[in-house]
Amino acid sequence: MRIGELSKATDVPVPTIKYYLREGLLPAGELTSPNQASYDETHVRRLRLIRALIELAQVPVATVKEILESLDSDTEPLHEQIGRAHRALTPTRRLTSTDEARAAATAQVTELIERRGWTVEPEAPALATLVDTIAAMQTLGQGHLSEYLDTYAEAVEKFTELDIAAVSARPTRDQLAESVVIGTILGETLISSLRLLAQESISAKRWGRG
Repeated sequence: MRIGELSKATDVPVPTIKYYLREGLLPAGELTSPNQASYDETHVRRLRLIRALIELAQVPVATVKEILESLDSDTEPLHEQIGRAHRALTPTRRLTSTDEARAAATAQVTELIERRGWTVEPEAPALATLVDTIAAMQTLGQGHLSEYLDTYAEAVEKFTELDIAAVSARPTRDQLAESVVIGTILGETLISSLRLLAQESISAKRWGRG
């Protein structure tokens, strides 16, 4: 397809597609003449991934390029490819907490990971975020929320296994990696939305009128 057809197929404006091409986010099309290129379904899939990263996950263009370079690697193991993408997608935040609370939270998270037998890199951004979140709960007098950490972890592990099973059916390595990245972005929104709806329903049953 030509660039105009690619634009219609993905709902991405032509100037934006040209910008992605200049930035190296989108592979160049096959030249059919000095001023004309042809694009195919791989470009459609890649554009959808770029849109998910930039528009849904609010990932900066430079970081998107880093994620795509990882996914395009021919030598990096799939686990490492996905890991690099996850690290780029995980925001680095430092929540307000006391040193004492952070030390206790670190010990709690370390014990949790050991009990569940999870394989987690020490520098994983999500690990630091979890520690900071639990420490903030303690500091704000909401430490009782972290008492259910094992139950939360068990539930998360179950639906994550479903996530992996769902994307494992993808026919190619590229499609598998892309599905994991998009699934991570949309999955966060999905889970958050379901939790809010469940909270509203349970709250209505317990404390609502009538």
